Amino acid sequence: QLQLVESGGGLVQPGGSLRLSCAASGFTLDYHVIGWFRQAPGKEREGVSCISSSDGSTYYADSVKGRFTISRDNAKNTVYLQMNSLKPEDTAVYYCAAADLPYTIMVVTAYHYWGHGTQVTVSS
Repeated sequence: QLQLVESGGGLVQPGGSLRLSCAASGFTLDYHVIGWFRQAPGKEREGVSCISSSDGSTYYADSVKGRFTISRDNAKNTVYLQMNSLKPEDTAVYYCAAADLPYTIMVVTAYHYWGHGTQVTVSS
């Protein structure tokens, strides 16, 4: 069974850090682009970051550039999202997703596999 499982979410104060993990089972991430998306209450799902399978190139939304870092460990079949300098506006459910594509793309409909999400709350 193909599955993506996110972990690492939680409650953090503004300026704090969290590291999200996305572990795959039933398939290998090596040949997939992996994306992180987020959805806040009442808002559409938006792309945060993604990492390609071909050359490890990355993409970041302007809102997180310089604060978030995406990485992948193919040996562990896991992708990470290191989130630093968190802001209240980063509060959302964060989802990881995989697409059978070699390049970076941040379009929701391009992704075939989705996790169930992990809640990130940034509040004092």
